[in-house]
Amino acid sequence: MVPEPPMRAVLREIYGRTDDDLGFPTGDFAGPSGDELAERLVIARRVDEQTIELFRDEVISVRHADRRFGSAARLERLRGQITEIEGLLRHTILRRDRAPLAGVLVEASTLAGWNSLDIGSLAQAWTHYERAKYAAMESGSTGLLAHATAEQGFVLIDTGNVDDALALFEEARSIGERAPELLRAWLAAAEGEGHAIAGHRDEALRAFDEADTLLPNEVVHPELPFVFLGGSHLDRWRGNALVHLGAPEAIEHLERVVDDARSTSFVRAGAAVYVDLALAYSASGDREAARTYAQQARRIISQVGSVRLRRRLERLVLPGDSDPA
Repeated sequence: MVPEPPMRAVLREIYGRTDDDLGFPTGDFAGPSGDELAERLVIARRVDEQTIELFRDEVISVRHADRRFGSAARLERLRGQITEIEGLLRHTILRRDRAPLAGVLVEASTLAGWNSLDIGSLAQAWTHYERAKYAAMESGSTGLLAHATAEQGFVLIDTGNVDDALALFEEARSIGERAPELLRAWLAAAEGEGHAIAGHRDEALRAFDEADTLLPNEVVHPELPFVFLGGSHLDRWRGNALVHLGAPEAIEHLERVVDDARSTSFVRAGAAVYVDLALAYSASGDREAARTYAQQARRIISQVGSVRLRRRLERLVLPGDSDPA
């Protein structure tokens, strides 16, 4: 028996999936008729700077909630915002209004893509990033296009297509070669992670060195509210790459930033550090330290519902065991 629409909304929010993902029928509501077009055009004329800022503030609010509480519950809210913004964009006439509205659509779509990736819904993530790239082209922002392109590379990594991901990271850096230094540092680090996962030690470390060099003193940029590299973020990211490379220095590096991970409002990022330390200590043969960090990671992962981190932690084999911990 197919649930009624209100229950479908509840199930979408709980599981962070679409109607199609859950096997519910789509197309329950007819699209706008010709008689409705004039009304849609009238509504779209209300788009102005204040409207765009309102939508942007809503996306920022979801972004803050996501980093504290996790992804699944955020997706339903983001999908509603995306639907509304897309509807307005389709009926907004002038480019001067369309471009900034498209920019907000990019931010909402990339956040939805990252949330989908976090809960393991790769097809949904891919769709969100495709929309983000088209919207970025509409917005005229090469920075937004570079960011959406690079984030889509992580979907390729999670599908096992690391070589394709590296090609996409390279393309993203080419697109963003004139972007602010903060974004270029982020793009370099993203490519560094891709090389680390591929086992390319020299290329990975070179990319992170470049990210360090590019990172400006001011790590908050008004055009890049979605880029976080302040504090120990970049150091944690390099530590993650060292773990992927199996580098013995990963433990010392991550232990220097673990206190920041405990205090940060980026709860999922903190859990990722615990996962990295568990894997690094396991590789070094320290069973107790690996188990301690794995327990801390599991506690947070269960709270935020990160399927991506849980799957990574499931690969942990404690020293002396033959099966994953």
